[in-house]
Amino acid sequence: MKKIFCLFLMCLFIATSALAHQVSIRGVVYGKGTNTPLEGATVAIPAINKISTTDKFGVYTFYGLADGNYELKISYLGYVQESKTVAVNFQAPTLLTSLLETGSVELAEVSVAARPDQPLHIISALDVQVRPIQNAQEILRLVPGLFIAQHAGGGKAEQIFLRGFDIDHGTDINLTADGMPVNMVSHAHGQGYSDLHFLIPETIESVDFGKGPYQADKGNFATAGYADFRTRNALDKSTIKLEAGRFDTYRAVGLFDLLSNRARQNGHNAYLATEYLFSNGYFESPQDLNRLNLFGKYQGVFKNNLILNASLSAFRSKWDASGQIPEREVVAGRISRFGAIDNTEGGQTARYNANFSLDKNFKNGSYLRNQLYYIKYDFALYSDFTFFLNDPVNGDQIRQKEDRSIYGYQSSYAQEISLLGRPLLQEYGLGLRYDDVNGSELSRTRNRITTISEVQKGNIQELNTFGYVNQTWQLSPRFSFNGALRFDRLFFNYTSLLAEDFPATKQSKATTRVSPKLNITYRLSPAFQLYLSSGKGYHANDTRVSVVSENKDVLPAARGVDLGFTFKPANRLFIQTAVWILDLDQELVYVGDEGITEPSGKTRRYGLDVSARAQVTNKLYLDTDINLARPRARPRARQEPAGYDYIPLAPTFTSTGGLSYQTKKIKTGMRYRFLGSRAANEDYSLTADGYFLLDAVASYTTGRLEFKLSGENLLNTNWKEAQFETESQLRTETMPVTEIHFTPGTPFFLKAGISYSF
Repeated sequence: MKKIFCLFLMCLFIATSALAHQVSIRGVVYGKGTNTPLEGATVAIPAINKISTTDKFGVYTFYGLADGNYELKISYLGYVQESKTVAVNFQAPTLLTSLLETGSVELAEVSVAARPDQPLHIISALDVQVRPIQNAQEILRLVPGLFIAQHAGGGKAEQIFLRGFDIDHGTDINLTADGMPVNMVSHAHGQGYSDLHFLIPETIESVDFGKGPYQADKGNFATAGYADFRTRNALDKSTIKLEAGRFDTYRAVGLFDLLSNRARQNGHNAYLATEYLFSNGYFESPQDLNRLNLFGKYQGVFKNNLILNASLSAFRSKWDASGQIPEREVVAGRISRFGAIDNTEGGQTARYNANFSLDKNFKNGSYLRNQLYYIKYDFALYSDFTFFLNDPVNGDQIRQKEDRSIYGYQSSYAQEISLLGRPLLQEYGLGLRYDDVNGSELSRTRNRITTISEVQKGNIQELNTFGYVNQTWQLSPRFSFNGALRFDRLFFNYTSLLAEDFPATKQSKATTRVSPKLNITYRLSPAFQLYLSSGKGYHANDTRVSVVSENKDVLPAARGVDLGFTFKPANRLFIQTAVWILDLDQELVYVGDEGITEPSGKTRRYGLDVSARAQVTNKLYLDTDINLARPRARPRARQEPAGYDYIPLAPTFTSTGGLSYQTKKIKTGMRYRFLGSRAANEDYSLTADGYFLLDAVASYTTGRLEFKLSGENLLNTNWKEAQFETESQLRTETMPVTEIHFTPGTPFFLKAGISYSF
């Protein structure tokens, strides 16, 4: 199989010398309000059953059309559809410009001929306005089947669950923002730690997501899936927003357009966004959460073939936390659900980003993208999970701290040529990411003030270089074949700064991972498309594990297959479903909270995903997602007796959905979240309780004013947001106890807001 796959790729590479298509129609699609290119717009010629989509420049192309008149239908979700009749002269390409006006969402515009995951991710991005979003991290819930949980105050990155994975803070999902990495490799708290709080929700235009290790441009951590947050390139108008809610929650947001209408018409847009949040939270011990965000972005479009994007952002946050509490203390009535054992937990963090990209479109239809970014990141977290288990005098509080700089560059080149008379889209990419971490620390502390001892402290340098080739061959109007190959080379360096390790020596290791991908789509009819996605990915282990591991495979592989279909049984009903399987190889997992390494065996997960979107009327929308998974440790990986193969906290049944009603002035929505109970440990002797929640939001716009009311947990359910099997011992106890420790979920929460646009 590998030889056949490599032979196919060689044939595709040789095909680069083939003749390109002869262009018949080329056009560009812009948003009328902002005059910015619309990427992903659908352009169809119904009479001959041809479909094209716009690229980053808003450009679409049709090749080799016979002379004559053609009717084009140009559509983009959230914009008014445009129809054009054009005359084609085979000798001279027809050049068109389209300006689409914003309008209502029409599911009739969704085509199953698009990329299988594209229609649903665009719809989900538009649903942001009818969901009670408190921060950018919560927008992750737009990914069907993805759940999050906060367990250490509002400033810590949330725990993530997807496809039978307890992803912790990001070990098995690749998260990016405008192409910049969010996952922190070899983080002081845990591998892949992903904090999205540096994003301002109002600046997010869309979330591109996918499940499984099937995308060539996604590398480390892209096993269960990926999500790429894309910020707006321009503002329709400037806005000031004020919000206030229960539990001393206050938020202020400002979005300011910086350039004139004349500059916008010439292809230049720039804006500044600011956000400040304060909340004491619903705990008995106030959180004192303070968060400040600043974000500025510029986009320039030059001669329809060059796009420059540049952005700068700054983020700071500090908070207190009550952490996870033992269930036995709540049952005994010694503390309430919102009480604390150690209320001196909490932390502070900061992130500063500089991001630049340059996209160039050439006359032959190819385009080149270059991106350069720099990230400065600081982090300090105080936690207490076991209380007085290890230190009966001072307690078990720990501090995790680091100071990090990230340097990155990535480039891609894409061109469509002809192979055996059929279109072949070639994409080549390369890049690097270098993390320089100073003083990565795990120390034992008391009340955040006194340092008892240093468990681990050192400097980390990790370099990830990569390259990939991605080839998509349209064998027929119905059949598409995608083959890709990705190459990653990682370099790990660690230098201990502990006194007992003086004089320090640098430990180093380098290793390689090659990841093939194979994806096939077949359209049986305009309303039904089958797809098969398969591929190999990986998630790297922590540098502190990798440099000392005797196991050569420090980049454990993930192998997955999806078999599914997209189906449009009615004009306003869209369904996507998939059965899937994902295997993970042997891992060595670095436990940041203990500074130790724990081996974890091979695992297998398989399941079923079903997503449906319906437009009941012109203004009423319905959506639902159902996700089933069976996560298990593979038998040969463990020596324990039968029944010890459960994966703790891995979700097995989740569902989300809701109704939304949208007009020009009124937007309302009610949503549900359901997470089924699941095993909390390997033998299922402890259960992590499930929950069902209802949320709602309503807004009314009149003139330049918008009034908004949102509510979470409308039924005021007592639920556990985060749950863990933990061994702990209280000051008054003589023996440790192993049981569920949890962070309570939000009680009924109401927030009101007003915004003014100008």
